[in-house]
Amino acid sequence: MSETTGYMRFFPYDQPYENQREAMDRIHNALVRGQNVLFEGACGTGKTLSSLVPALEVAREQNKTVVITTNVHQQMRQFVAEARAITREESIRAVVFKGKGSMCHIDVGYEECQALRDNTRALVDAERDKQQLERRQRELLTESQEEGSGGSAADARSAVMDELENIEERLEDLEDQNVCDYYRNNLTQDTDDFFGWLFEDVRTPDDIYEYAEQQQLCGYELLKEGIEGVDLVVCNYHHLLDPMIREQFFRWLGRDPEDVIAVFDEAHNVEDAARDHATQHCSERTFESALDELADADDPRSEDAANVLSAFHRALVEIYEDSFGFGEREQIGENWADVPIANEDRKDDLTLEFLQRYSGQGIQDDLEAAMKLGQELDQQYEEAYREGETATRTECQTLQAAAFVSAWMSEGSKEGQYPVVSVTRDAGTDEIYGRAELYTCLPRQVTGQLFEEVYATVLMSATLQPFDVTEDVLGLEDPVTMAYGLQFPEENRRTYAVETPPLFASDRDDPAVQEEVTDAIYDAVRMTPGNTLAFFPNYGEAERYADRLERRLGGDRRIHLDEPGVAVEELRQEFVAEDKAVLCTSLWGTLAEGVSFDGDDAHTVLVVGVPYPHLDDRAEAVQEAYDVAFDGTETGWRYAVEIPTVRKTRQALGRVLRSPDDVGVRALLDRRYSRSAKSDLGRYSVNGTFPHEEREELIDIGPEKLKFAMRNFYGDHGTYDGEPPAP
Repeated sequence: MSETTGYMRFFPYDQPYENQREAMDRIHNALVRGQNVLFEGACGTGKTLSSLVPALEVAREQNKTVVITTNVHQQMRQFVAEARAITREESIRAVVFKGKGSMCHIDVGYEECQALRDNTRALVDAERDKQQLERRQRELLTESQEEGSGGSAADARSAVMDELENIEERLEDLEDQNVCDYYRNNLTQDTDDFFGWLFEDVRTPDDIYEYAEQQQLCGYELLKEGIEGVDLVVCNYHHLLDPMIREQFFRWLGRDPEDVIAVFDEAHNVEDAARDHATQHCSERTFESALDELADADDPRSEDAANVLSAFHRALVEIYEDSFGFGEREQIGENWADVPIANEDRKDDLTLEFLQRYSGQGIQDDLEAAMKLGQELDQQYEEAYREGETATRTECQTLQAAAFVSAWMSEGSKEGQYPVVSVTRDAGTDEIYGRAELYTCLPRQVTGQLFEEVYATVLMSATLQPFDVTEDVLGLEDPVTMAYGLQFPEENRRTYAVETPPLFASDRDDPAVQEEVTDAIYDAVRMTPGNTLAFFPNYGEAERYADRLERRLGGDRRIHLDEPGVAVEELRQEFVAEDKAVLCTSLWGTLAEGVSFDGDDAHTVLVVGVPYPHLDDRAEAVQEAYDVAFDGTETGWRYAVEIPTVRKTRQALGRVLRSPDDVGVRALLDRRYSRSAKSDLGRYSVNGTFPHEEREELIDIGPEKLKFAMRNFYGDHGTYDGEPPAP
């Protein structure tokens, strides 16, 4: 056990990296003062320990709990490894927490699980009451025999026997209800061994599942019991970003929000994650099920409830049906496709259609009737499941539909809310159906409240700059900011801005442009002494240039193509096992961040084009919301499009050069990245969006000179093993 004092007692290795000690010191000072921290650090900075070590020290001194969270599976494994290393030096109680769905042994929903727990606890409590009453009646029987007939013990025993009869009748009813045998074992068996095992090390959810399965216990419920008062919790984003889950999560921790230090990893993703957690939607099928439910309900309120929900349902269908032009209905696929309905100077089209179709006494009165009836039906479903009358816990569709329409009418016109209708095709029935959605444009509506509630936060990423934008978007007040660039030797890397033609969407089909871009990719691949990782604006462009490159190389090097919807780990392993292979993928795919290509896995990384996202009406709504919120006509484009796009590019560049000994080239193939093109490309230039230190490393180069520059660079490091480049 380490005898080091201060935050270094939690540092599990011999010496910090360069700048790591400075980062830890600054973060420690900020956390002592309860401040938020924005911490950008390139690979090699040791961001996890730089944040975690001082956070654990402040938590130890001020009786708080550290919650470190990510949305990247690989980072979750990294956190577990770091926490285990810390426990070898300083004793901490750490748990890794996942949702019930990944840890449940019987695979039931949340509502069903809650009912099973309540039934099981009631059954176990009744069994214990019966045991106590039986023990008491035996004691009273002995006393009454000693007293003789007519004594007080006999009267007391008679009363106990009446209670026993009642409890036995109750047990008969409870035994017919749905219960969970795993949870029953939690309540009836000695679980001390489980908790002793749990805190011997840092256990993963898979570890807990396997251990609990062997003992026939519910590991998820035991974990909930065991996390109260722990030093460190590793979890997913939704445990903090979903307000309802967060409240419950903190209750399990036994902590008020002000007793929590929250550390967000890959914090550049918090913006989109918060937006997703705040968005509300309800499908046409939910409305149909609600109307069927109301038709079967023997309640006078069902008519009013059906009146308002059917009007919204008919309006929803009418809106998307009217949107289809000739042949468009047949083109709808299994992915949701938006039907824009928002208007600048009036209510959205769906609301207008709903108001036109509604013919009742009052929308709010009918919605209130639907909500109350839905709550009562939901309670009936709960009781039916508890009593064992149904095998599954029915969800009340009326309650869900009424709650959504209420939110639509009350929140749809609020700042940052964008109403939208979308449609999809059912793969099984081939039917088209739609949904209504309230899309949240401003993430700070979620994150702002969180940052106000907790004691302090650390948001860390390799791509958080510009900090002022992150502050605005997430609703942070005067955070401490720090940034550390790549700490590895500069002589081991080159970063080029290759002046190939700008890959504007309108120019991508130009044969001359394709030929020039292919030439540059071909040269980069041929000059790379090992594997090349190539990112493109989308999967279509990745496939296009993979085909062109394969024809050009003629089998000289193997081309791997990442495709949408296909698991990438097997592809990644095949790629890194080879030498001189090429992996073509989308910059918006899963390989662009959170996945490392270490050592000889890849030597060159190419980003081809500026990968702007698809600028649909939803994206336009986010831009407009930012323009309004932050008072600037160009703010929306910068905040919502340009900066996130460049962050994606920077993330992709970071997939290689993962250690001080790595040697590699990072090349951006598009004139918009070059410094020299800023004057004539205007707003289309993205060079100025990179942080200053990274701009300074960018070397503008003509595409015809790239092969010579790469040949010389790799040759200087003794790694080039190809043919001399053709002049």
